[in-house]
Amino acid sequence: MFVKERLKGAAVEPGLRLLCPAKVNLYLKVLGRRPDGYHELVTVMQPLSLADELSLILDGPGITLECDHPQLPRDETNLVVKAAQSFARQTGRPLRARISLRKRIPVAAGLGGGSSDAAATLLALNALAREPLEPDRLHHLAASLGADVPFFLMGGPAVARGIGERLEPMTLPPYWYLLLNPGASLSTRWVYENLDLNRSAAVAPKEVWDPDHPEGWVHNDLQAVTLKRFPELGGLLARLEHLGARAQAVSGSGPTVFGLFPNRQTAQEAGRELSQTFSGWLALCRGLSLKDQDTTWESHTWTIC
Repeated sequence: MFVKERLKGAAVEPGLRLLCPAKVNLYLKVLGRRPDGYHELVTVMQPLSLADELSLILDGPGITLECDHPQLPRDETNLVVKAAQSFARQTGRPLRARISLRKRIPVAAGLGGGSSDAAATLLALNALAREPLEPDRLHHLAASLGADVPFFLMGGPAVARGIGERLEPMTLPPYWYLLLNPGASLSTRWVYENLDLNRSAAVAPKEVWDPDHPEGWVHNDLQAVTLKRFPELGGLLARLEHLGARAQAVSGSGPTVFGLFPNRQTAQEAGRELSQTFSGWLALCRGLSLKDQDTTWESHTWTIC
């Protein structure tokens, strides 16, 4: 997660503005269903320069949330509010927090926007409270909110195991990603409920991911389910390959698809070509690494809505 700036004002307590990056799942293998209802996974996740923006100030009556997305709830059903409430319970401190969220990541798109926003909330509250939660406790709290939330505490690509809580940092080249979403949302729960677990578990997961040859390992077990729901995505994947993508797949439960390109120019040319006929949401962005800490990457995003 990346701090954009520290907010200060005469009438309010200090606050923070953070960038909350999206992600793509470059590799996603479902190993089976656990007794607690979660699914055991092996996945490679890559954060992107496409990001929501979250501002948090320790001020106001209780916990309040403002958001520029008209369809997102502002109550405890929103993962941001839930994260703030969980932080207050974990630390045993009364909490006043005024949170503002600017959405750039599509909702229910397989790009992790809600999880990223929740992770930013935890990091902002912990920083402003002078870090009462050590990294292990913050990680555990994040995992209680959702499988992807711990990943967004890191700031770089990682291999995730378990339900996503066991993370191992990895290094990937600064590939560029072209994202396409037909303008629909898709329930992650529905996708998992319709996955053929026997077929998925029959194939052993990879343990080596060659950074320079993504075409050999980019894969998503959930893709077959998503393509049944949105068969038109198959045509987008074929076009991405035709336009020079090194690899292409559905991200997470979808319905966003991505193409991975070796440089910005090739990705931009493909994006311009696709924008002539594709009527949905399209974005071009860069993969982030642990070295990207100064937020200058924020300008490395181009979107057509």
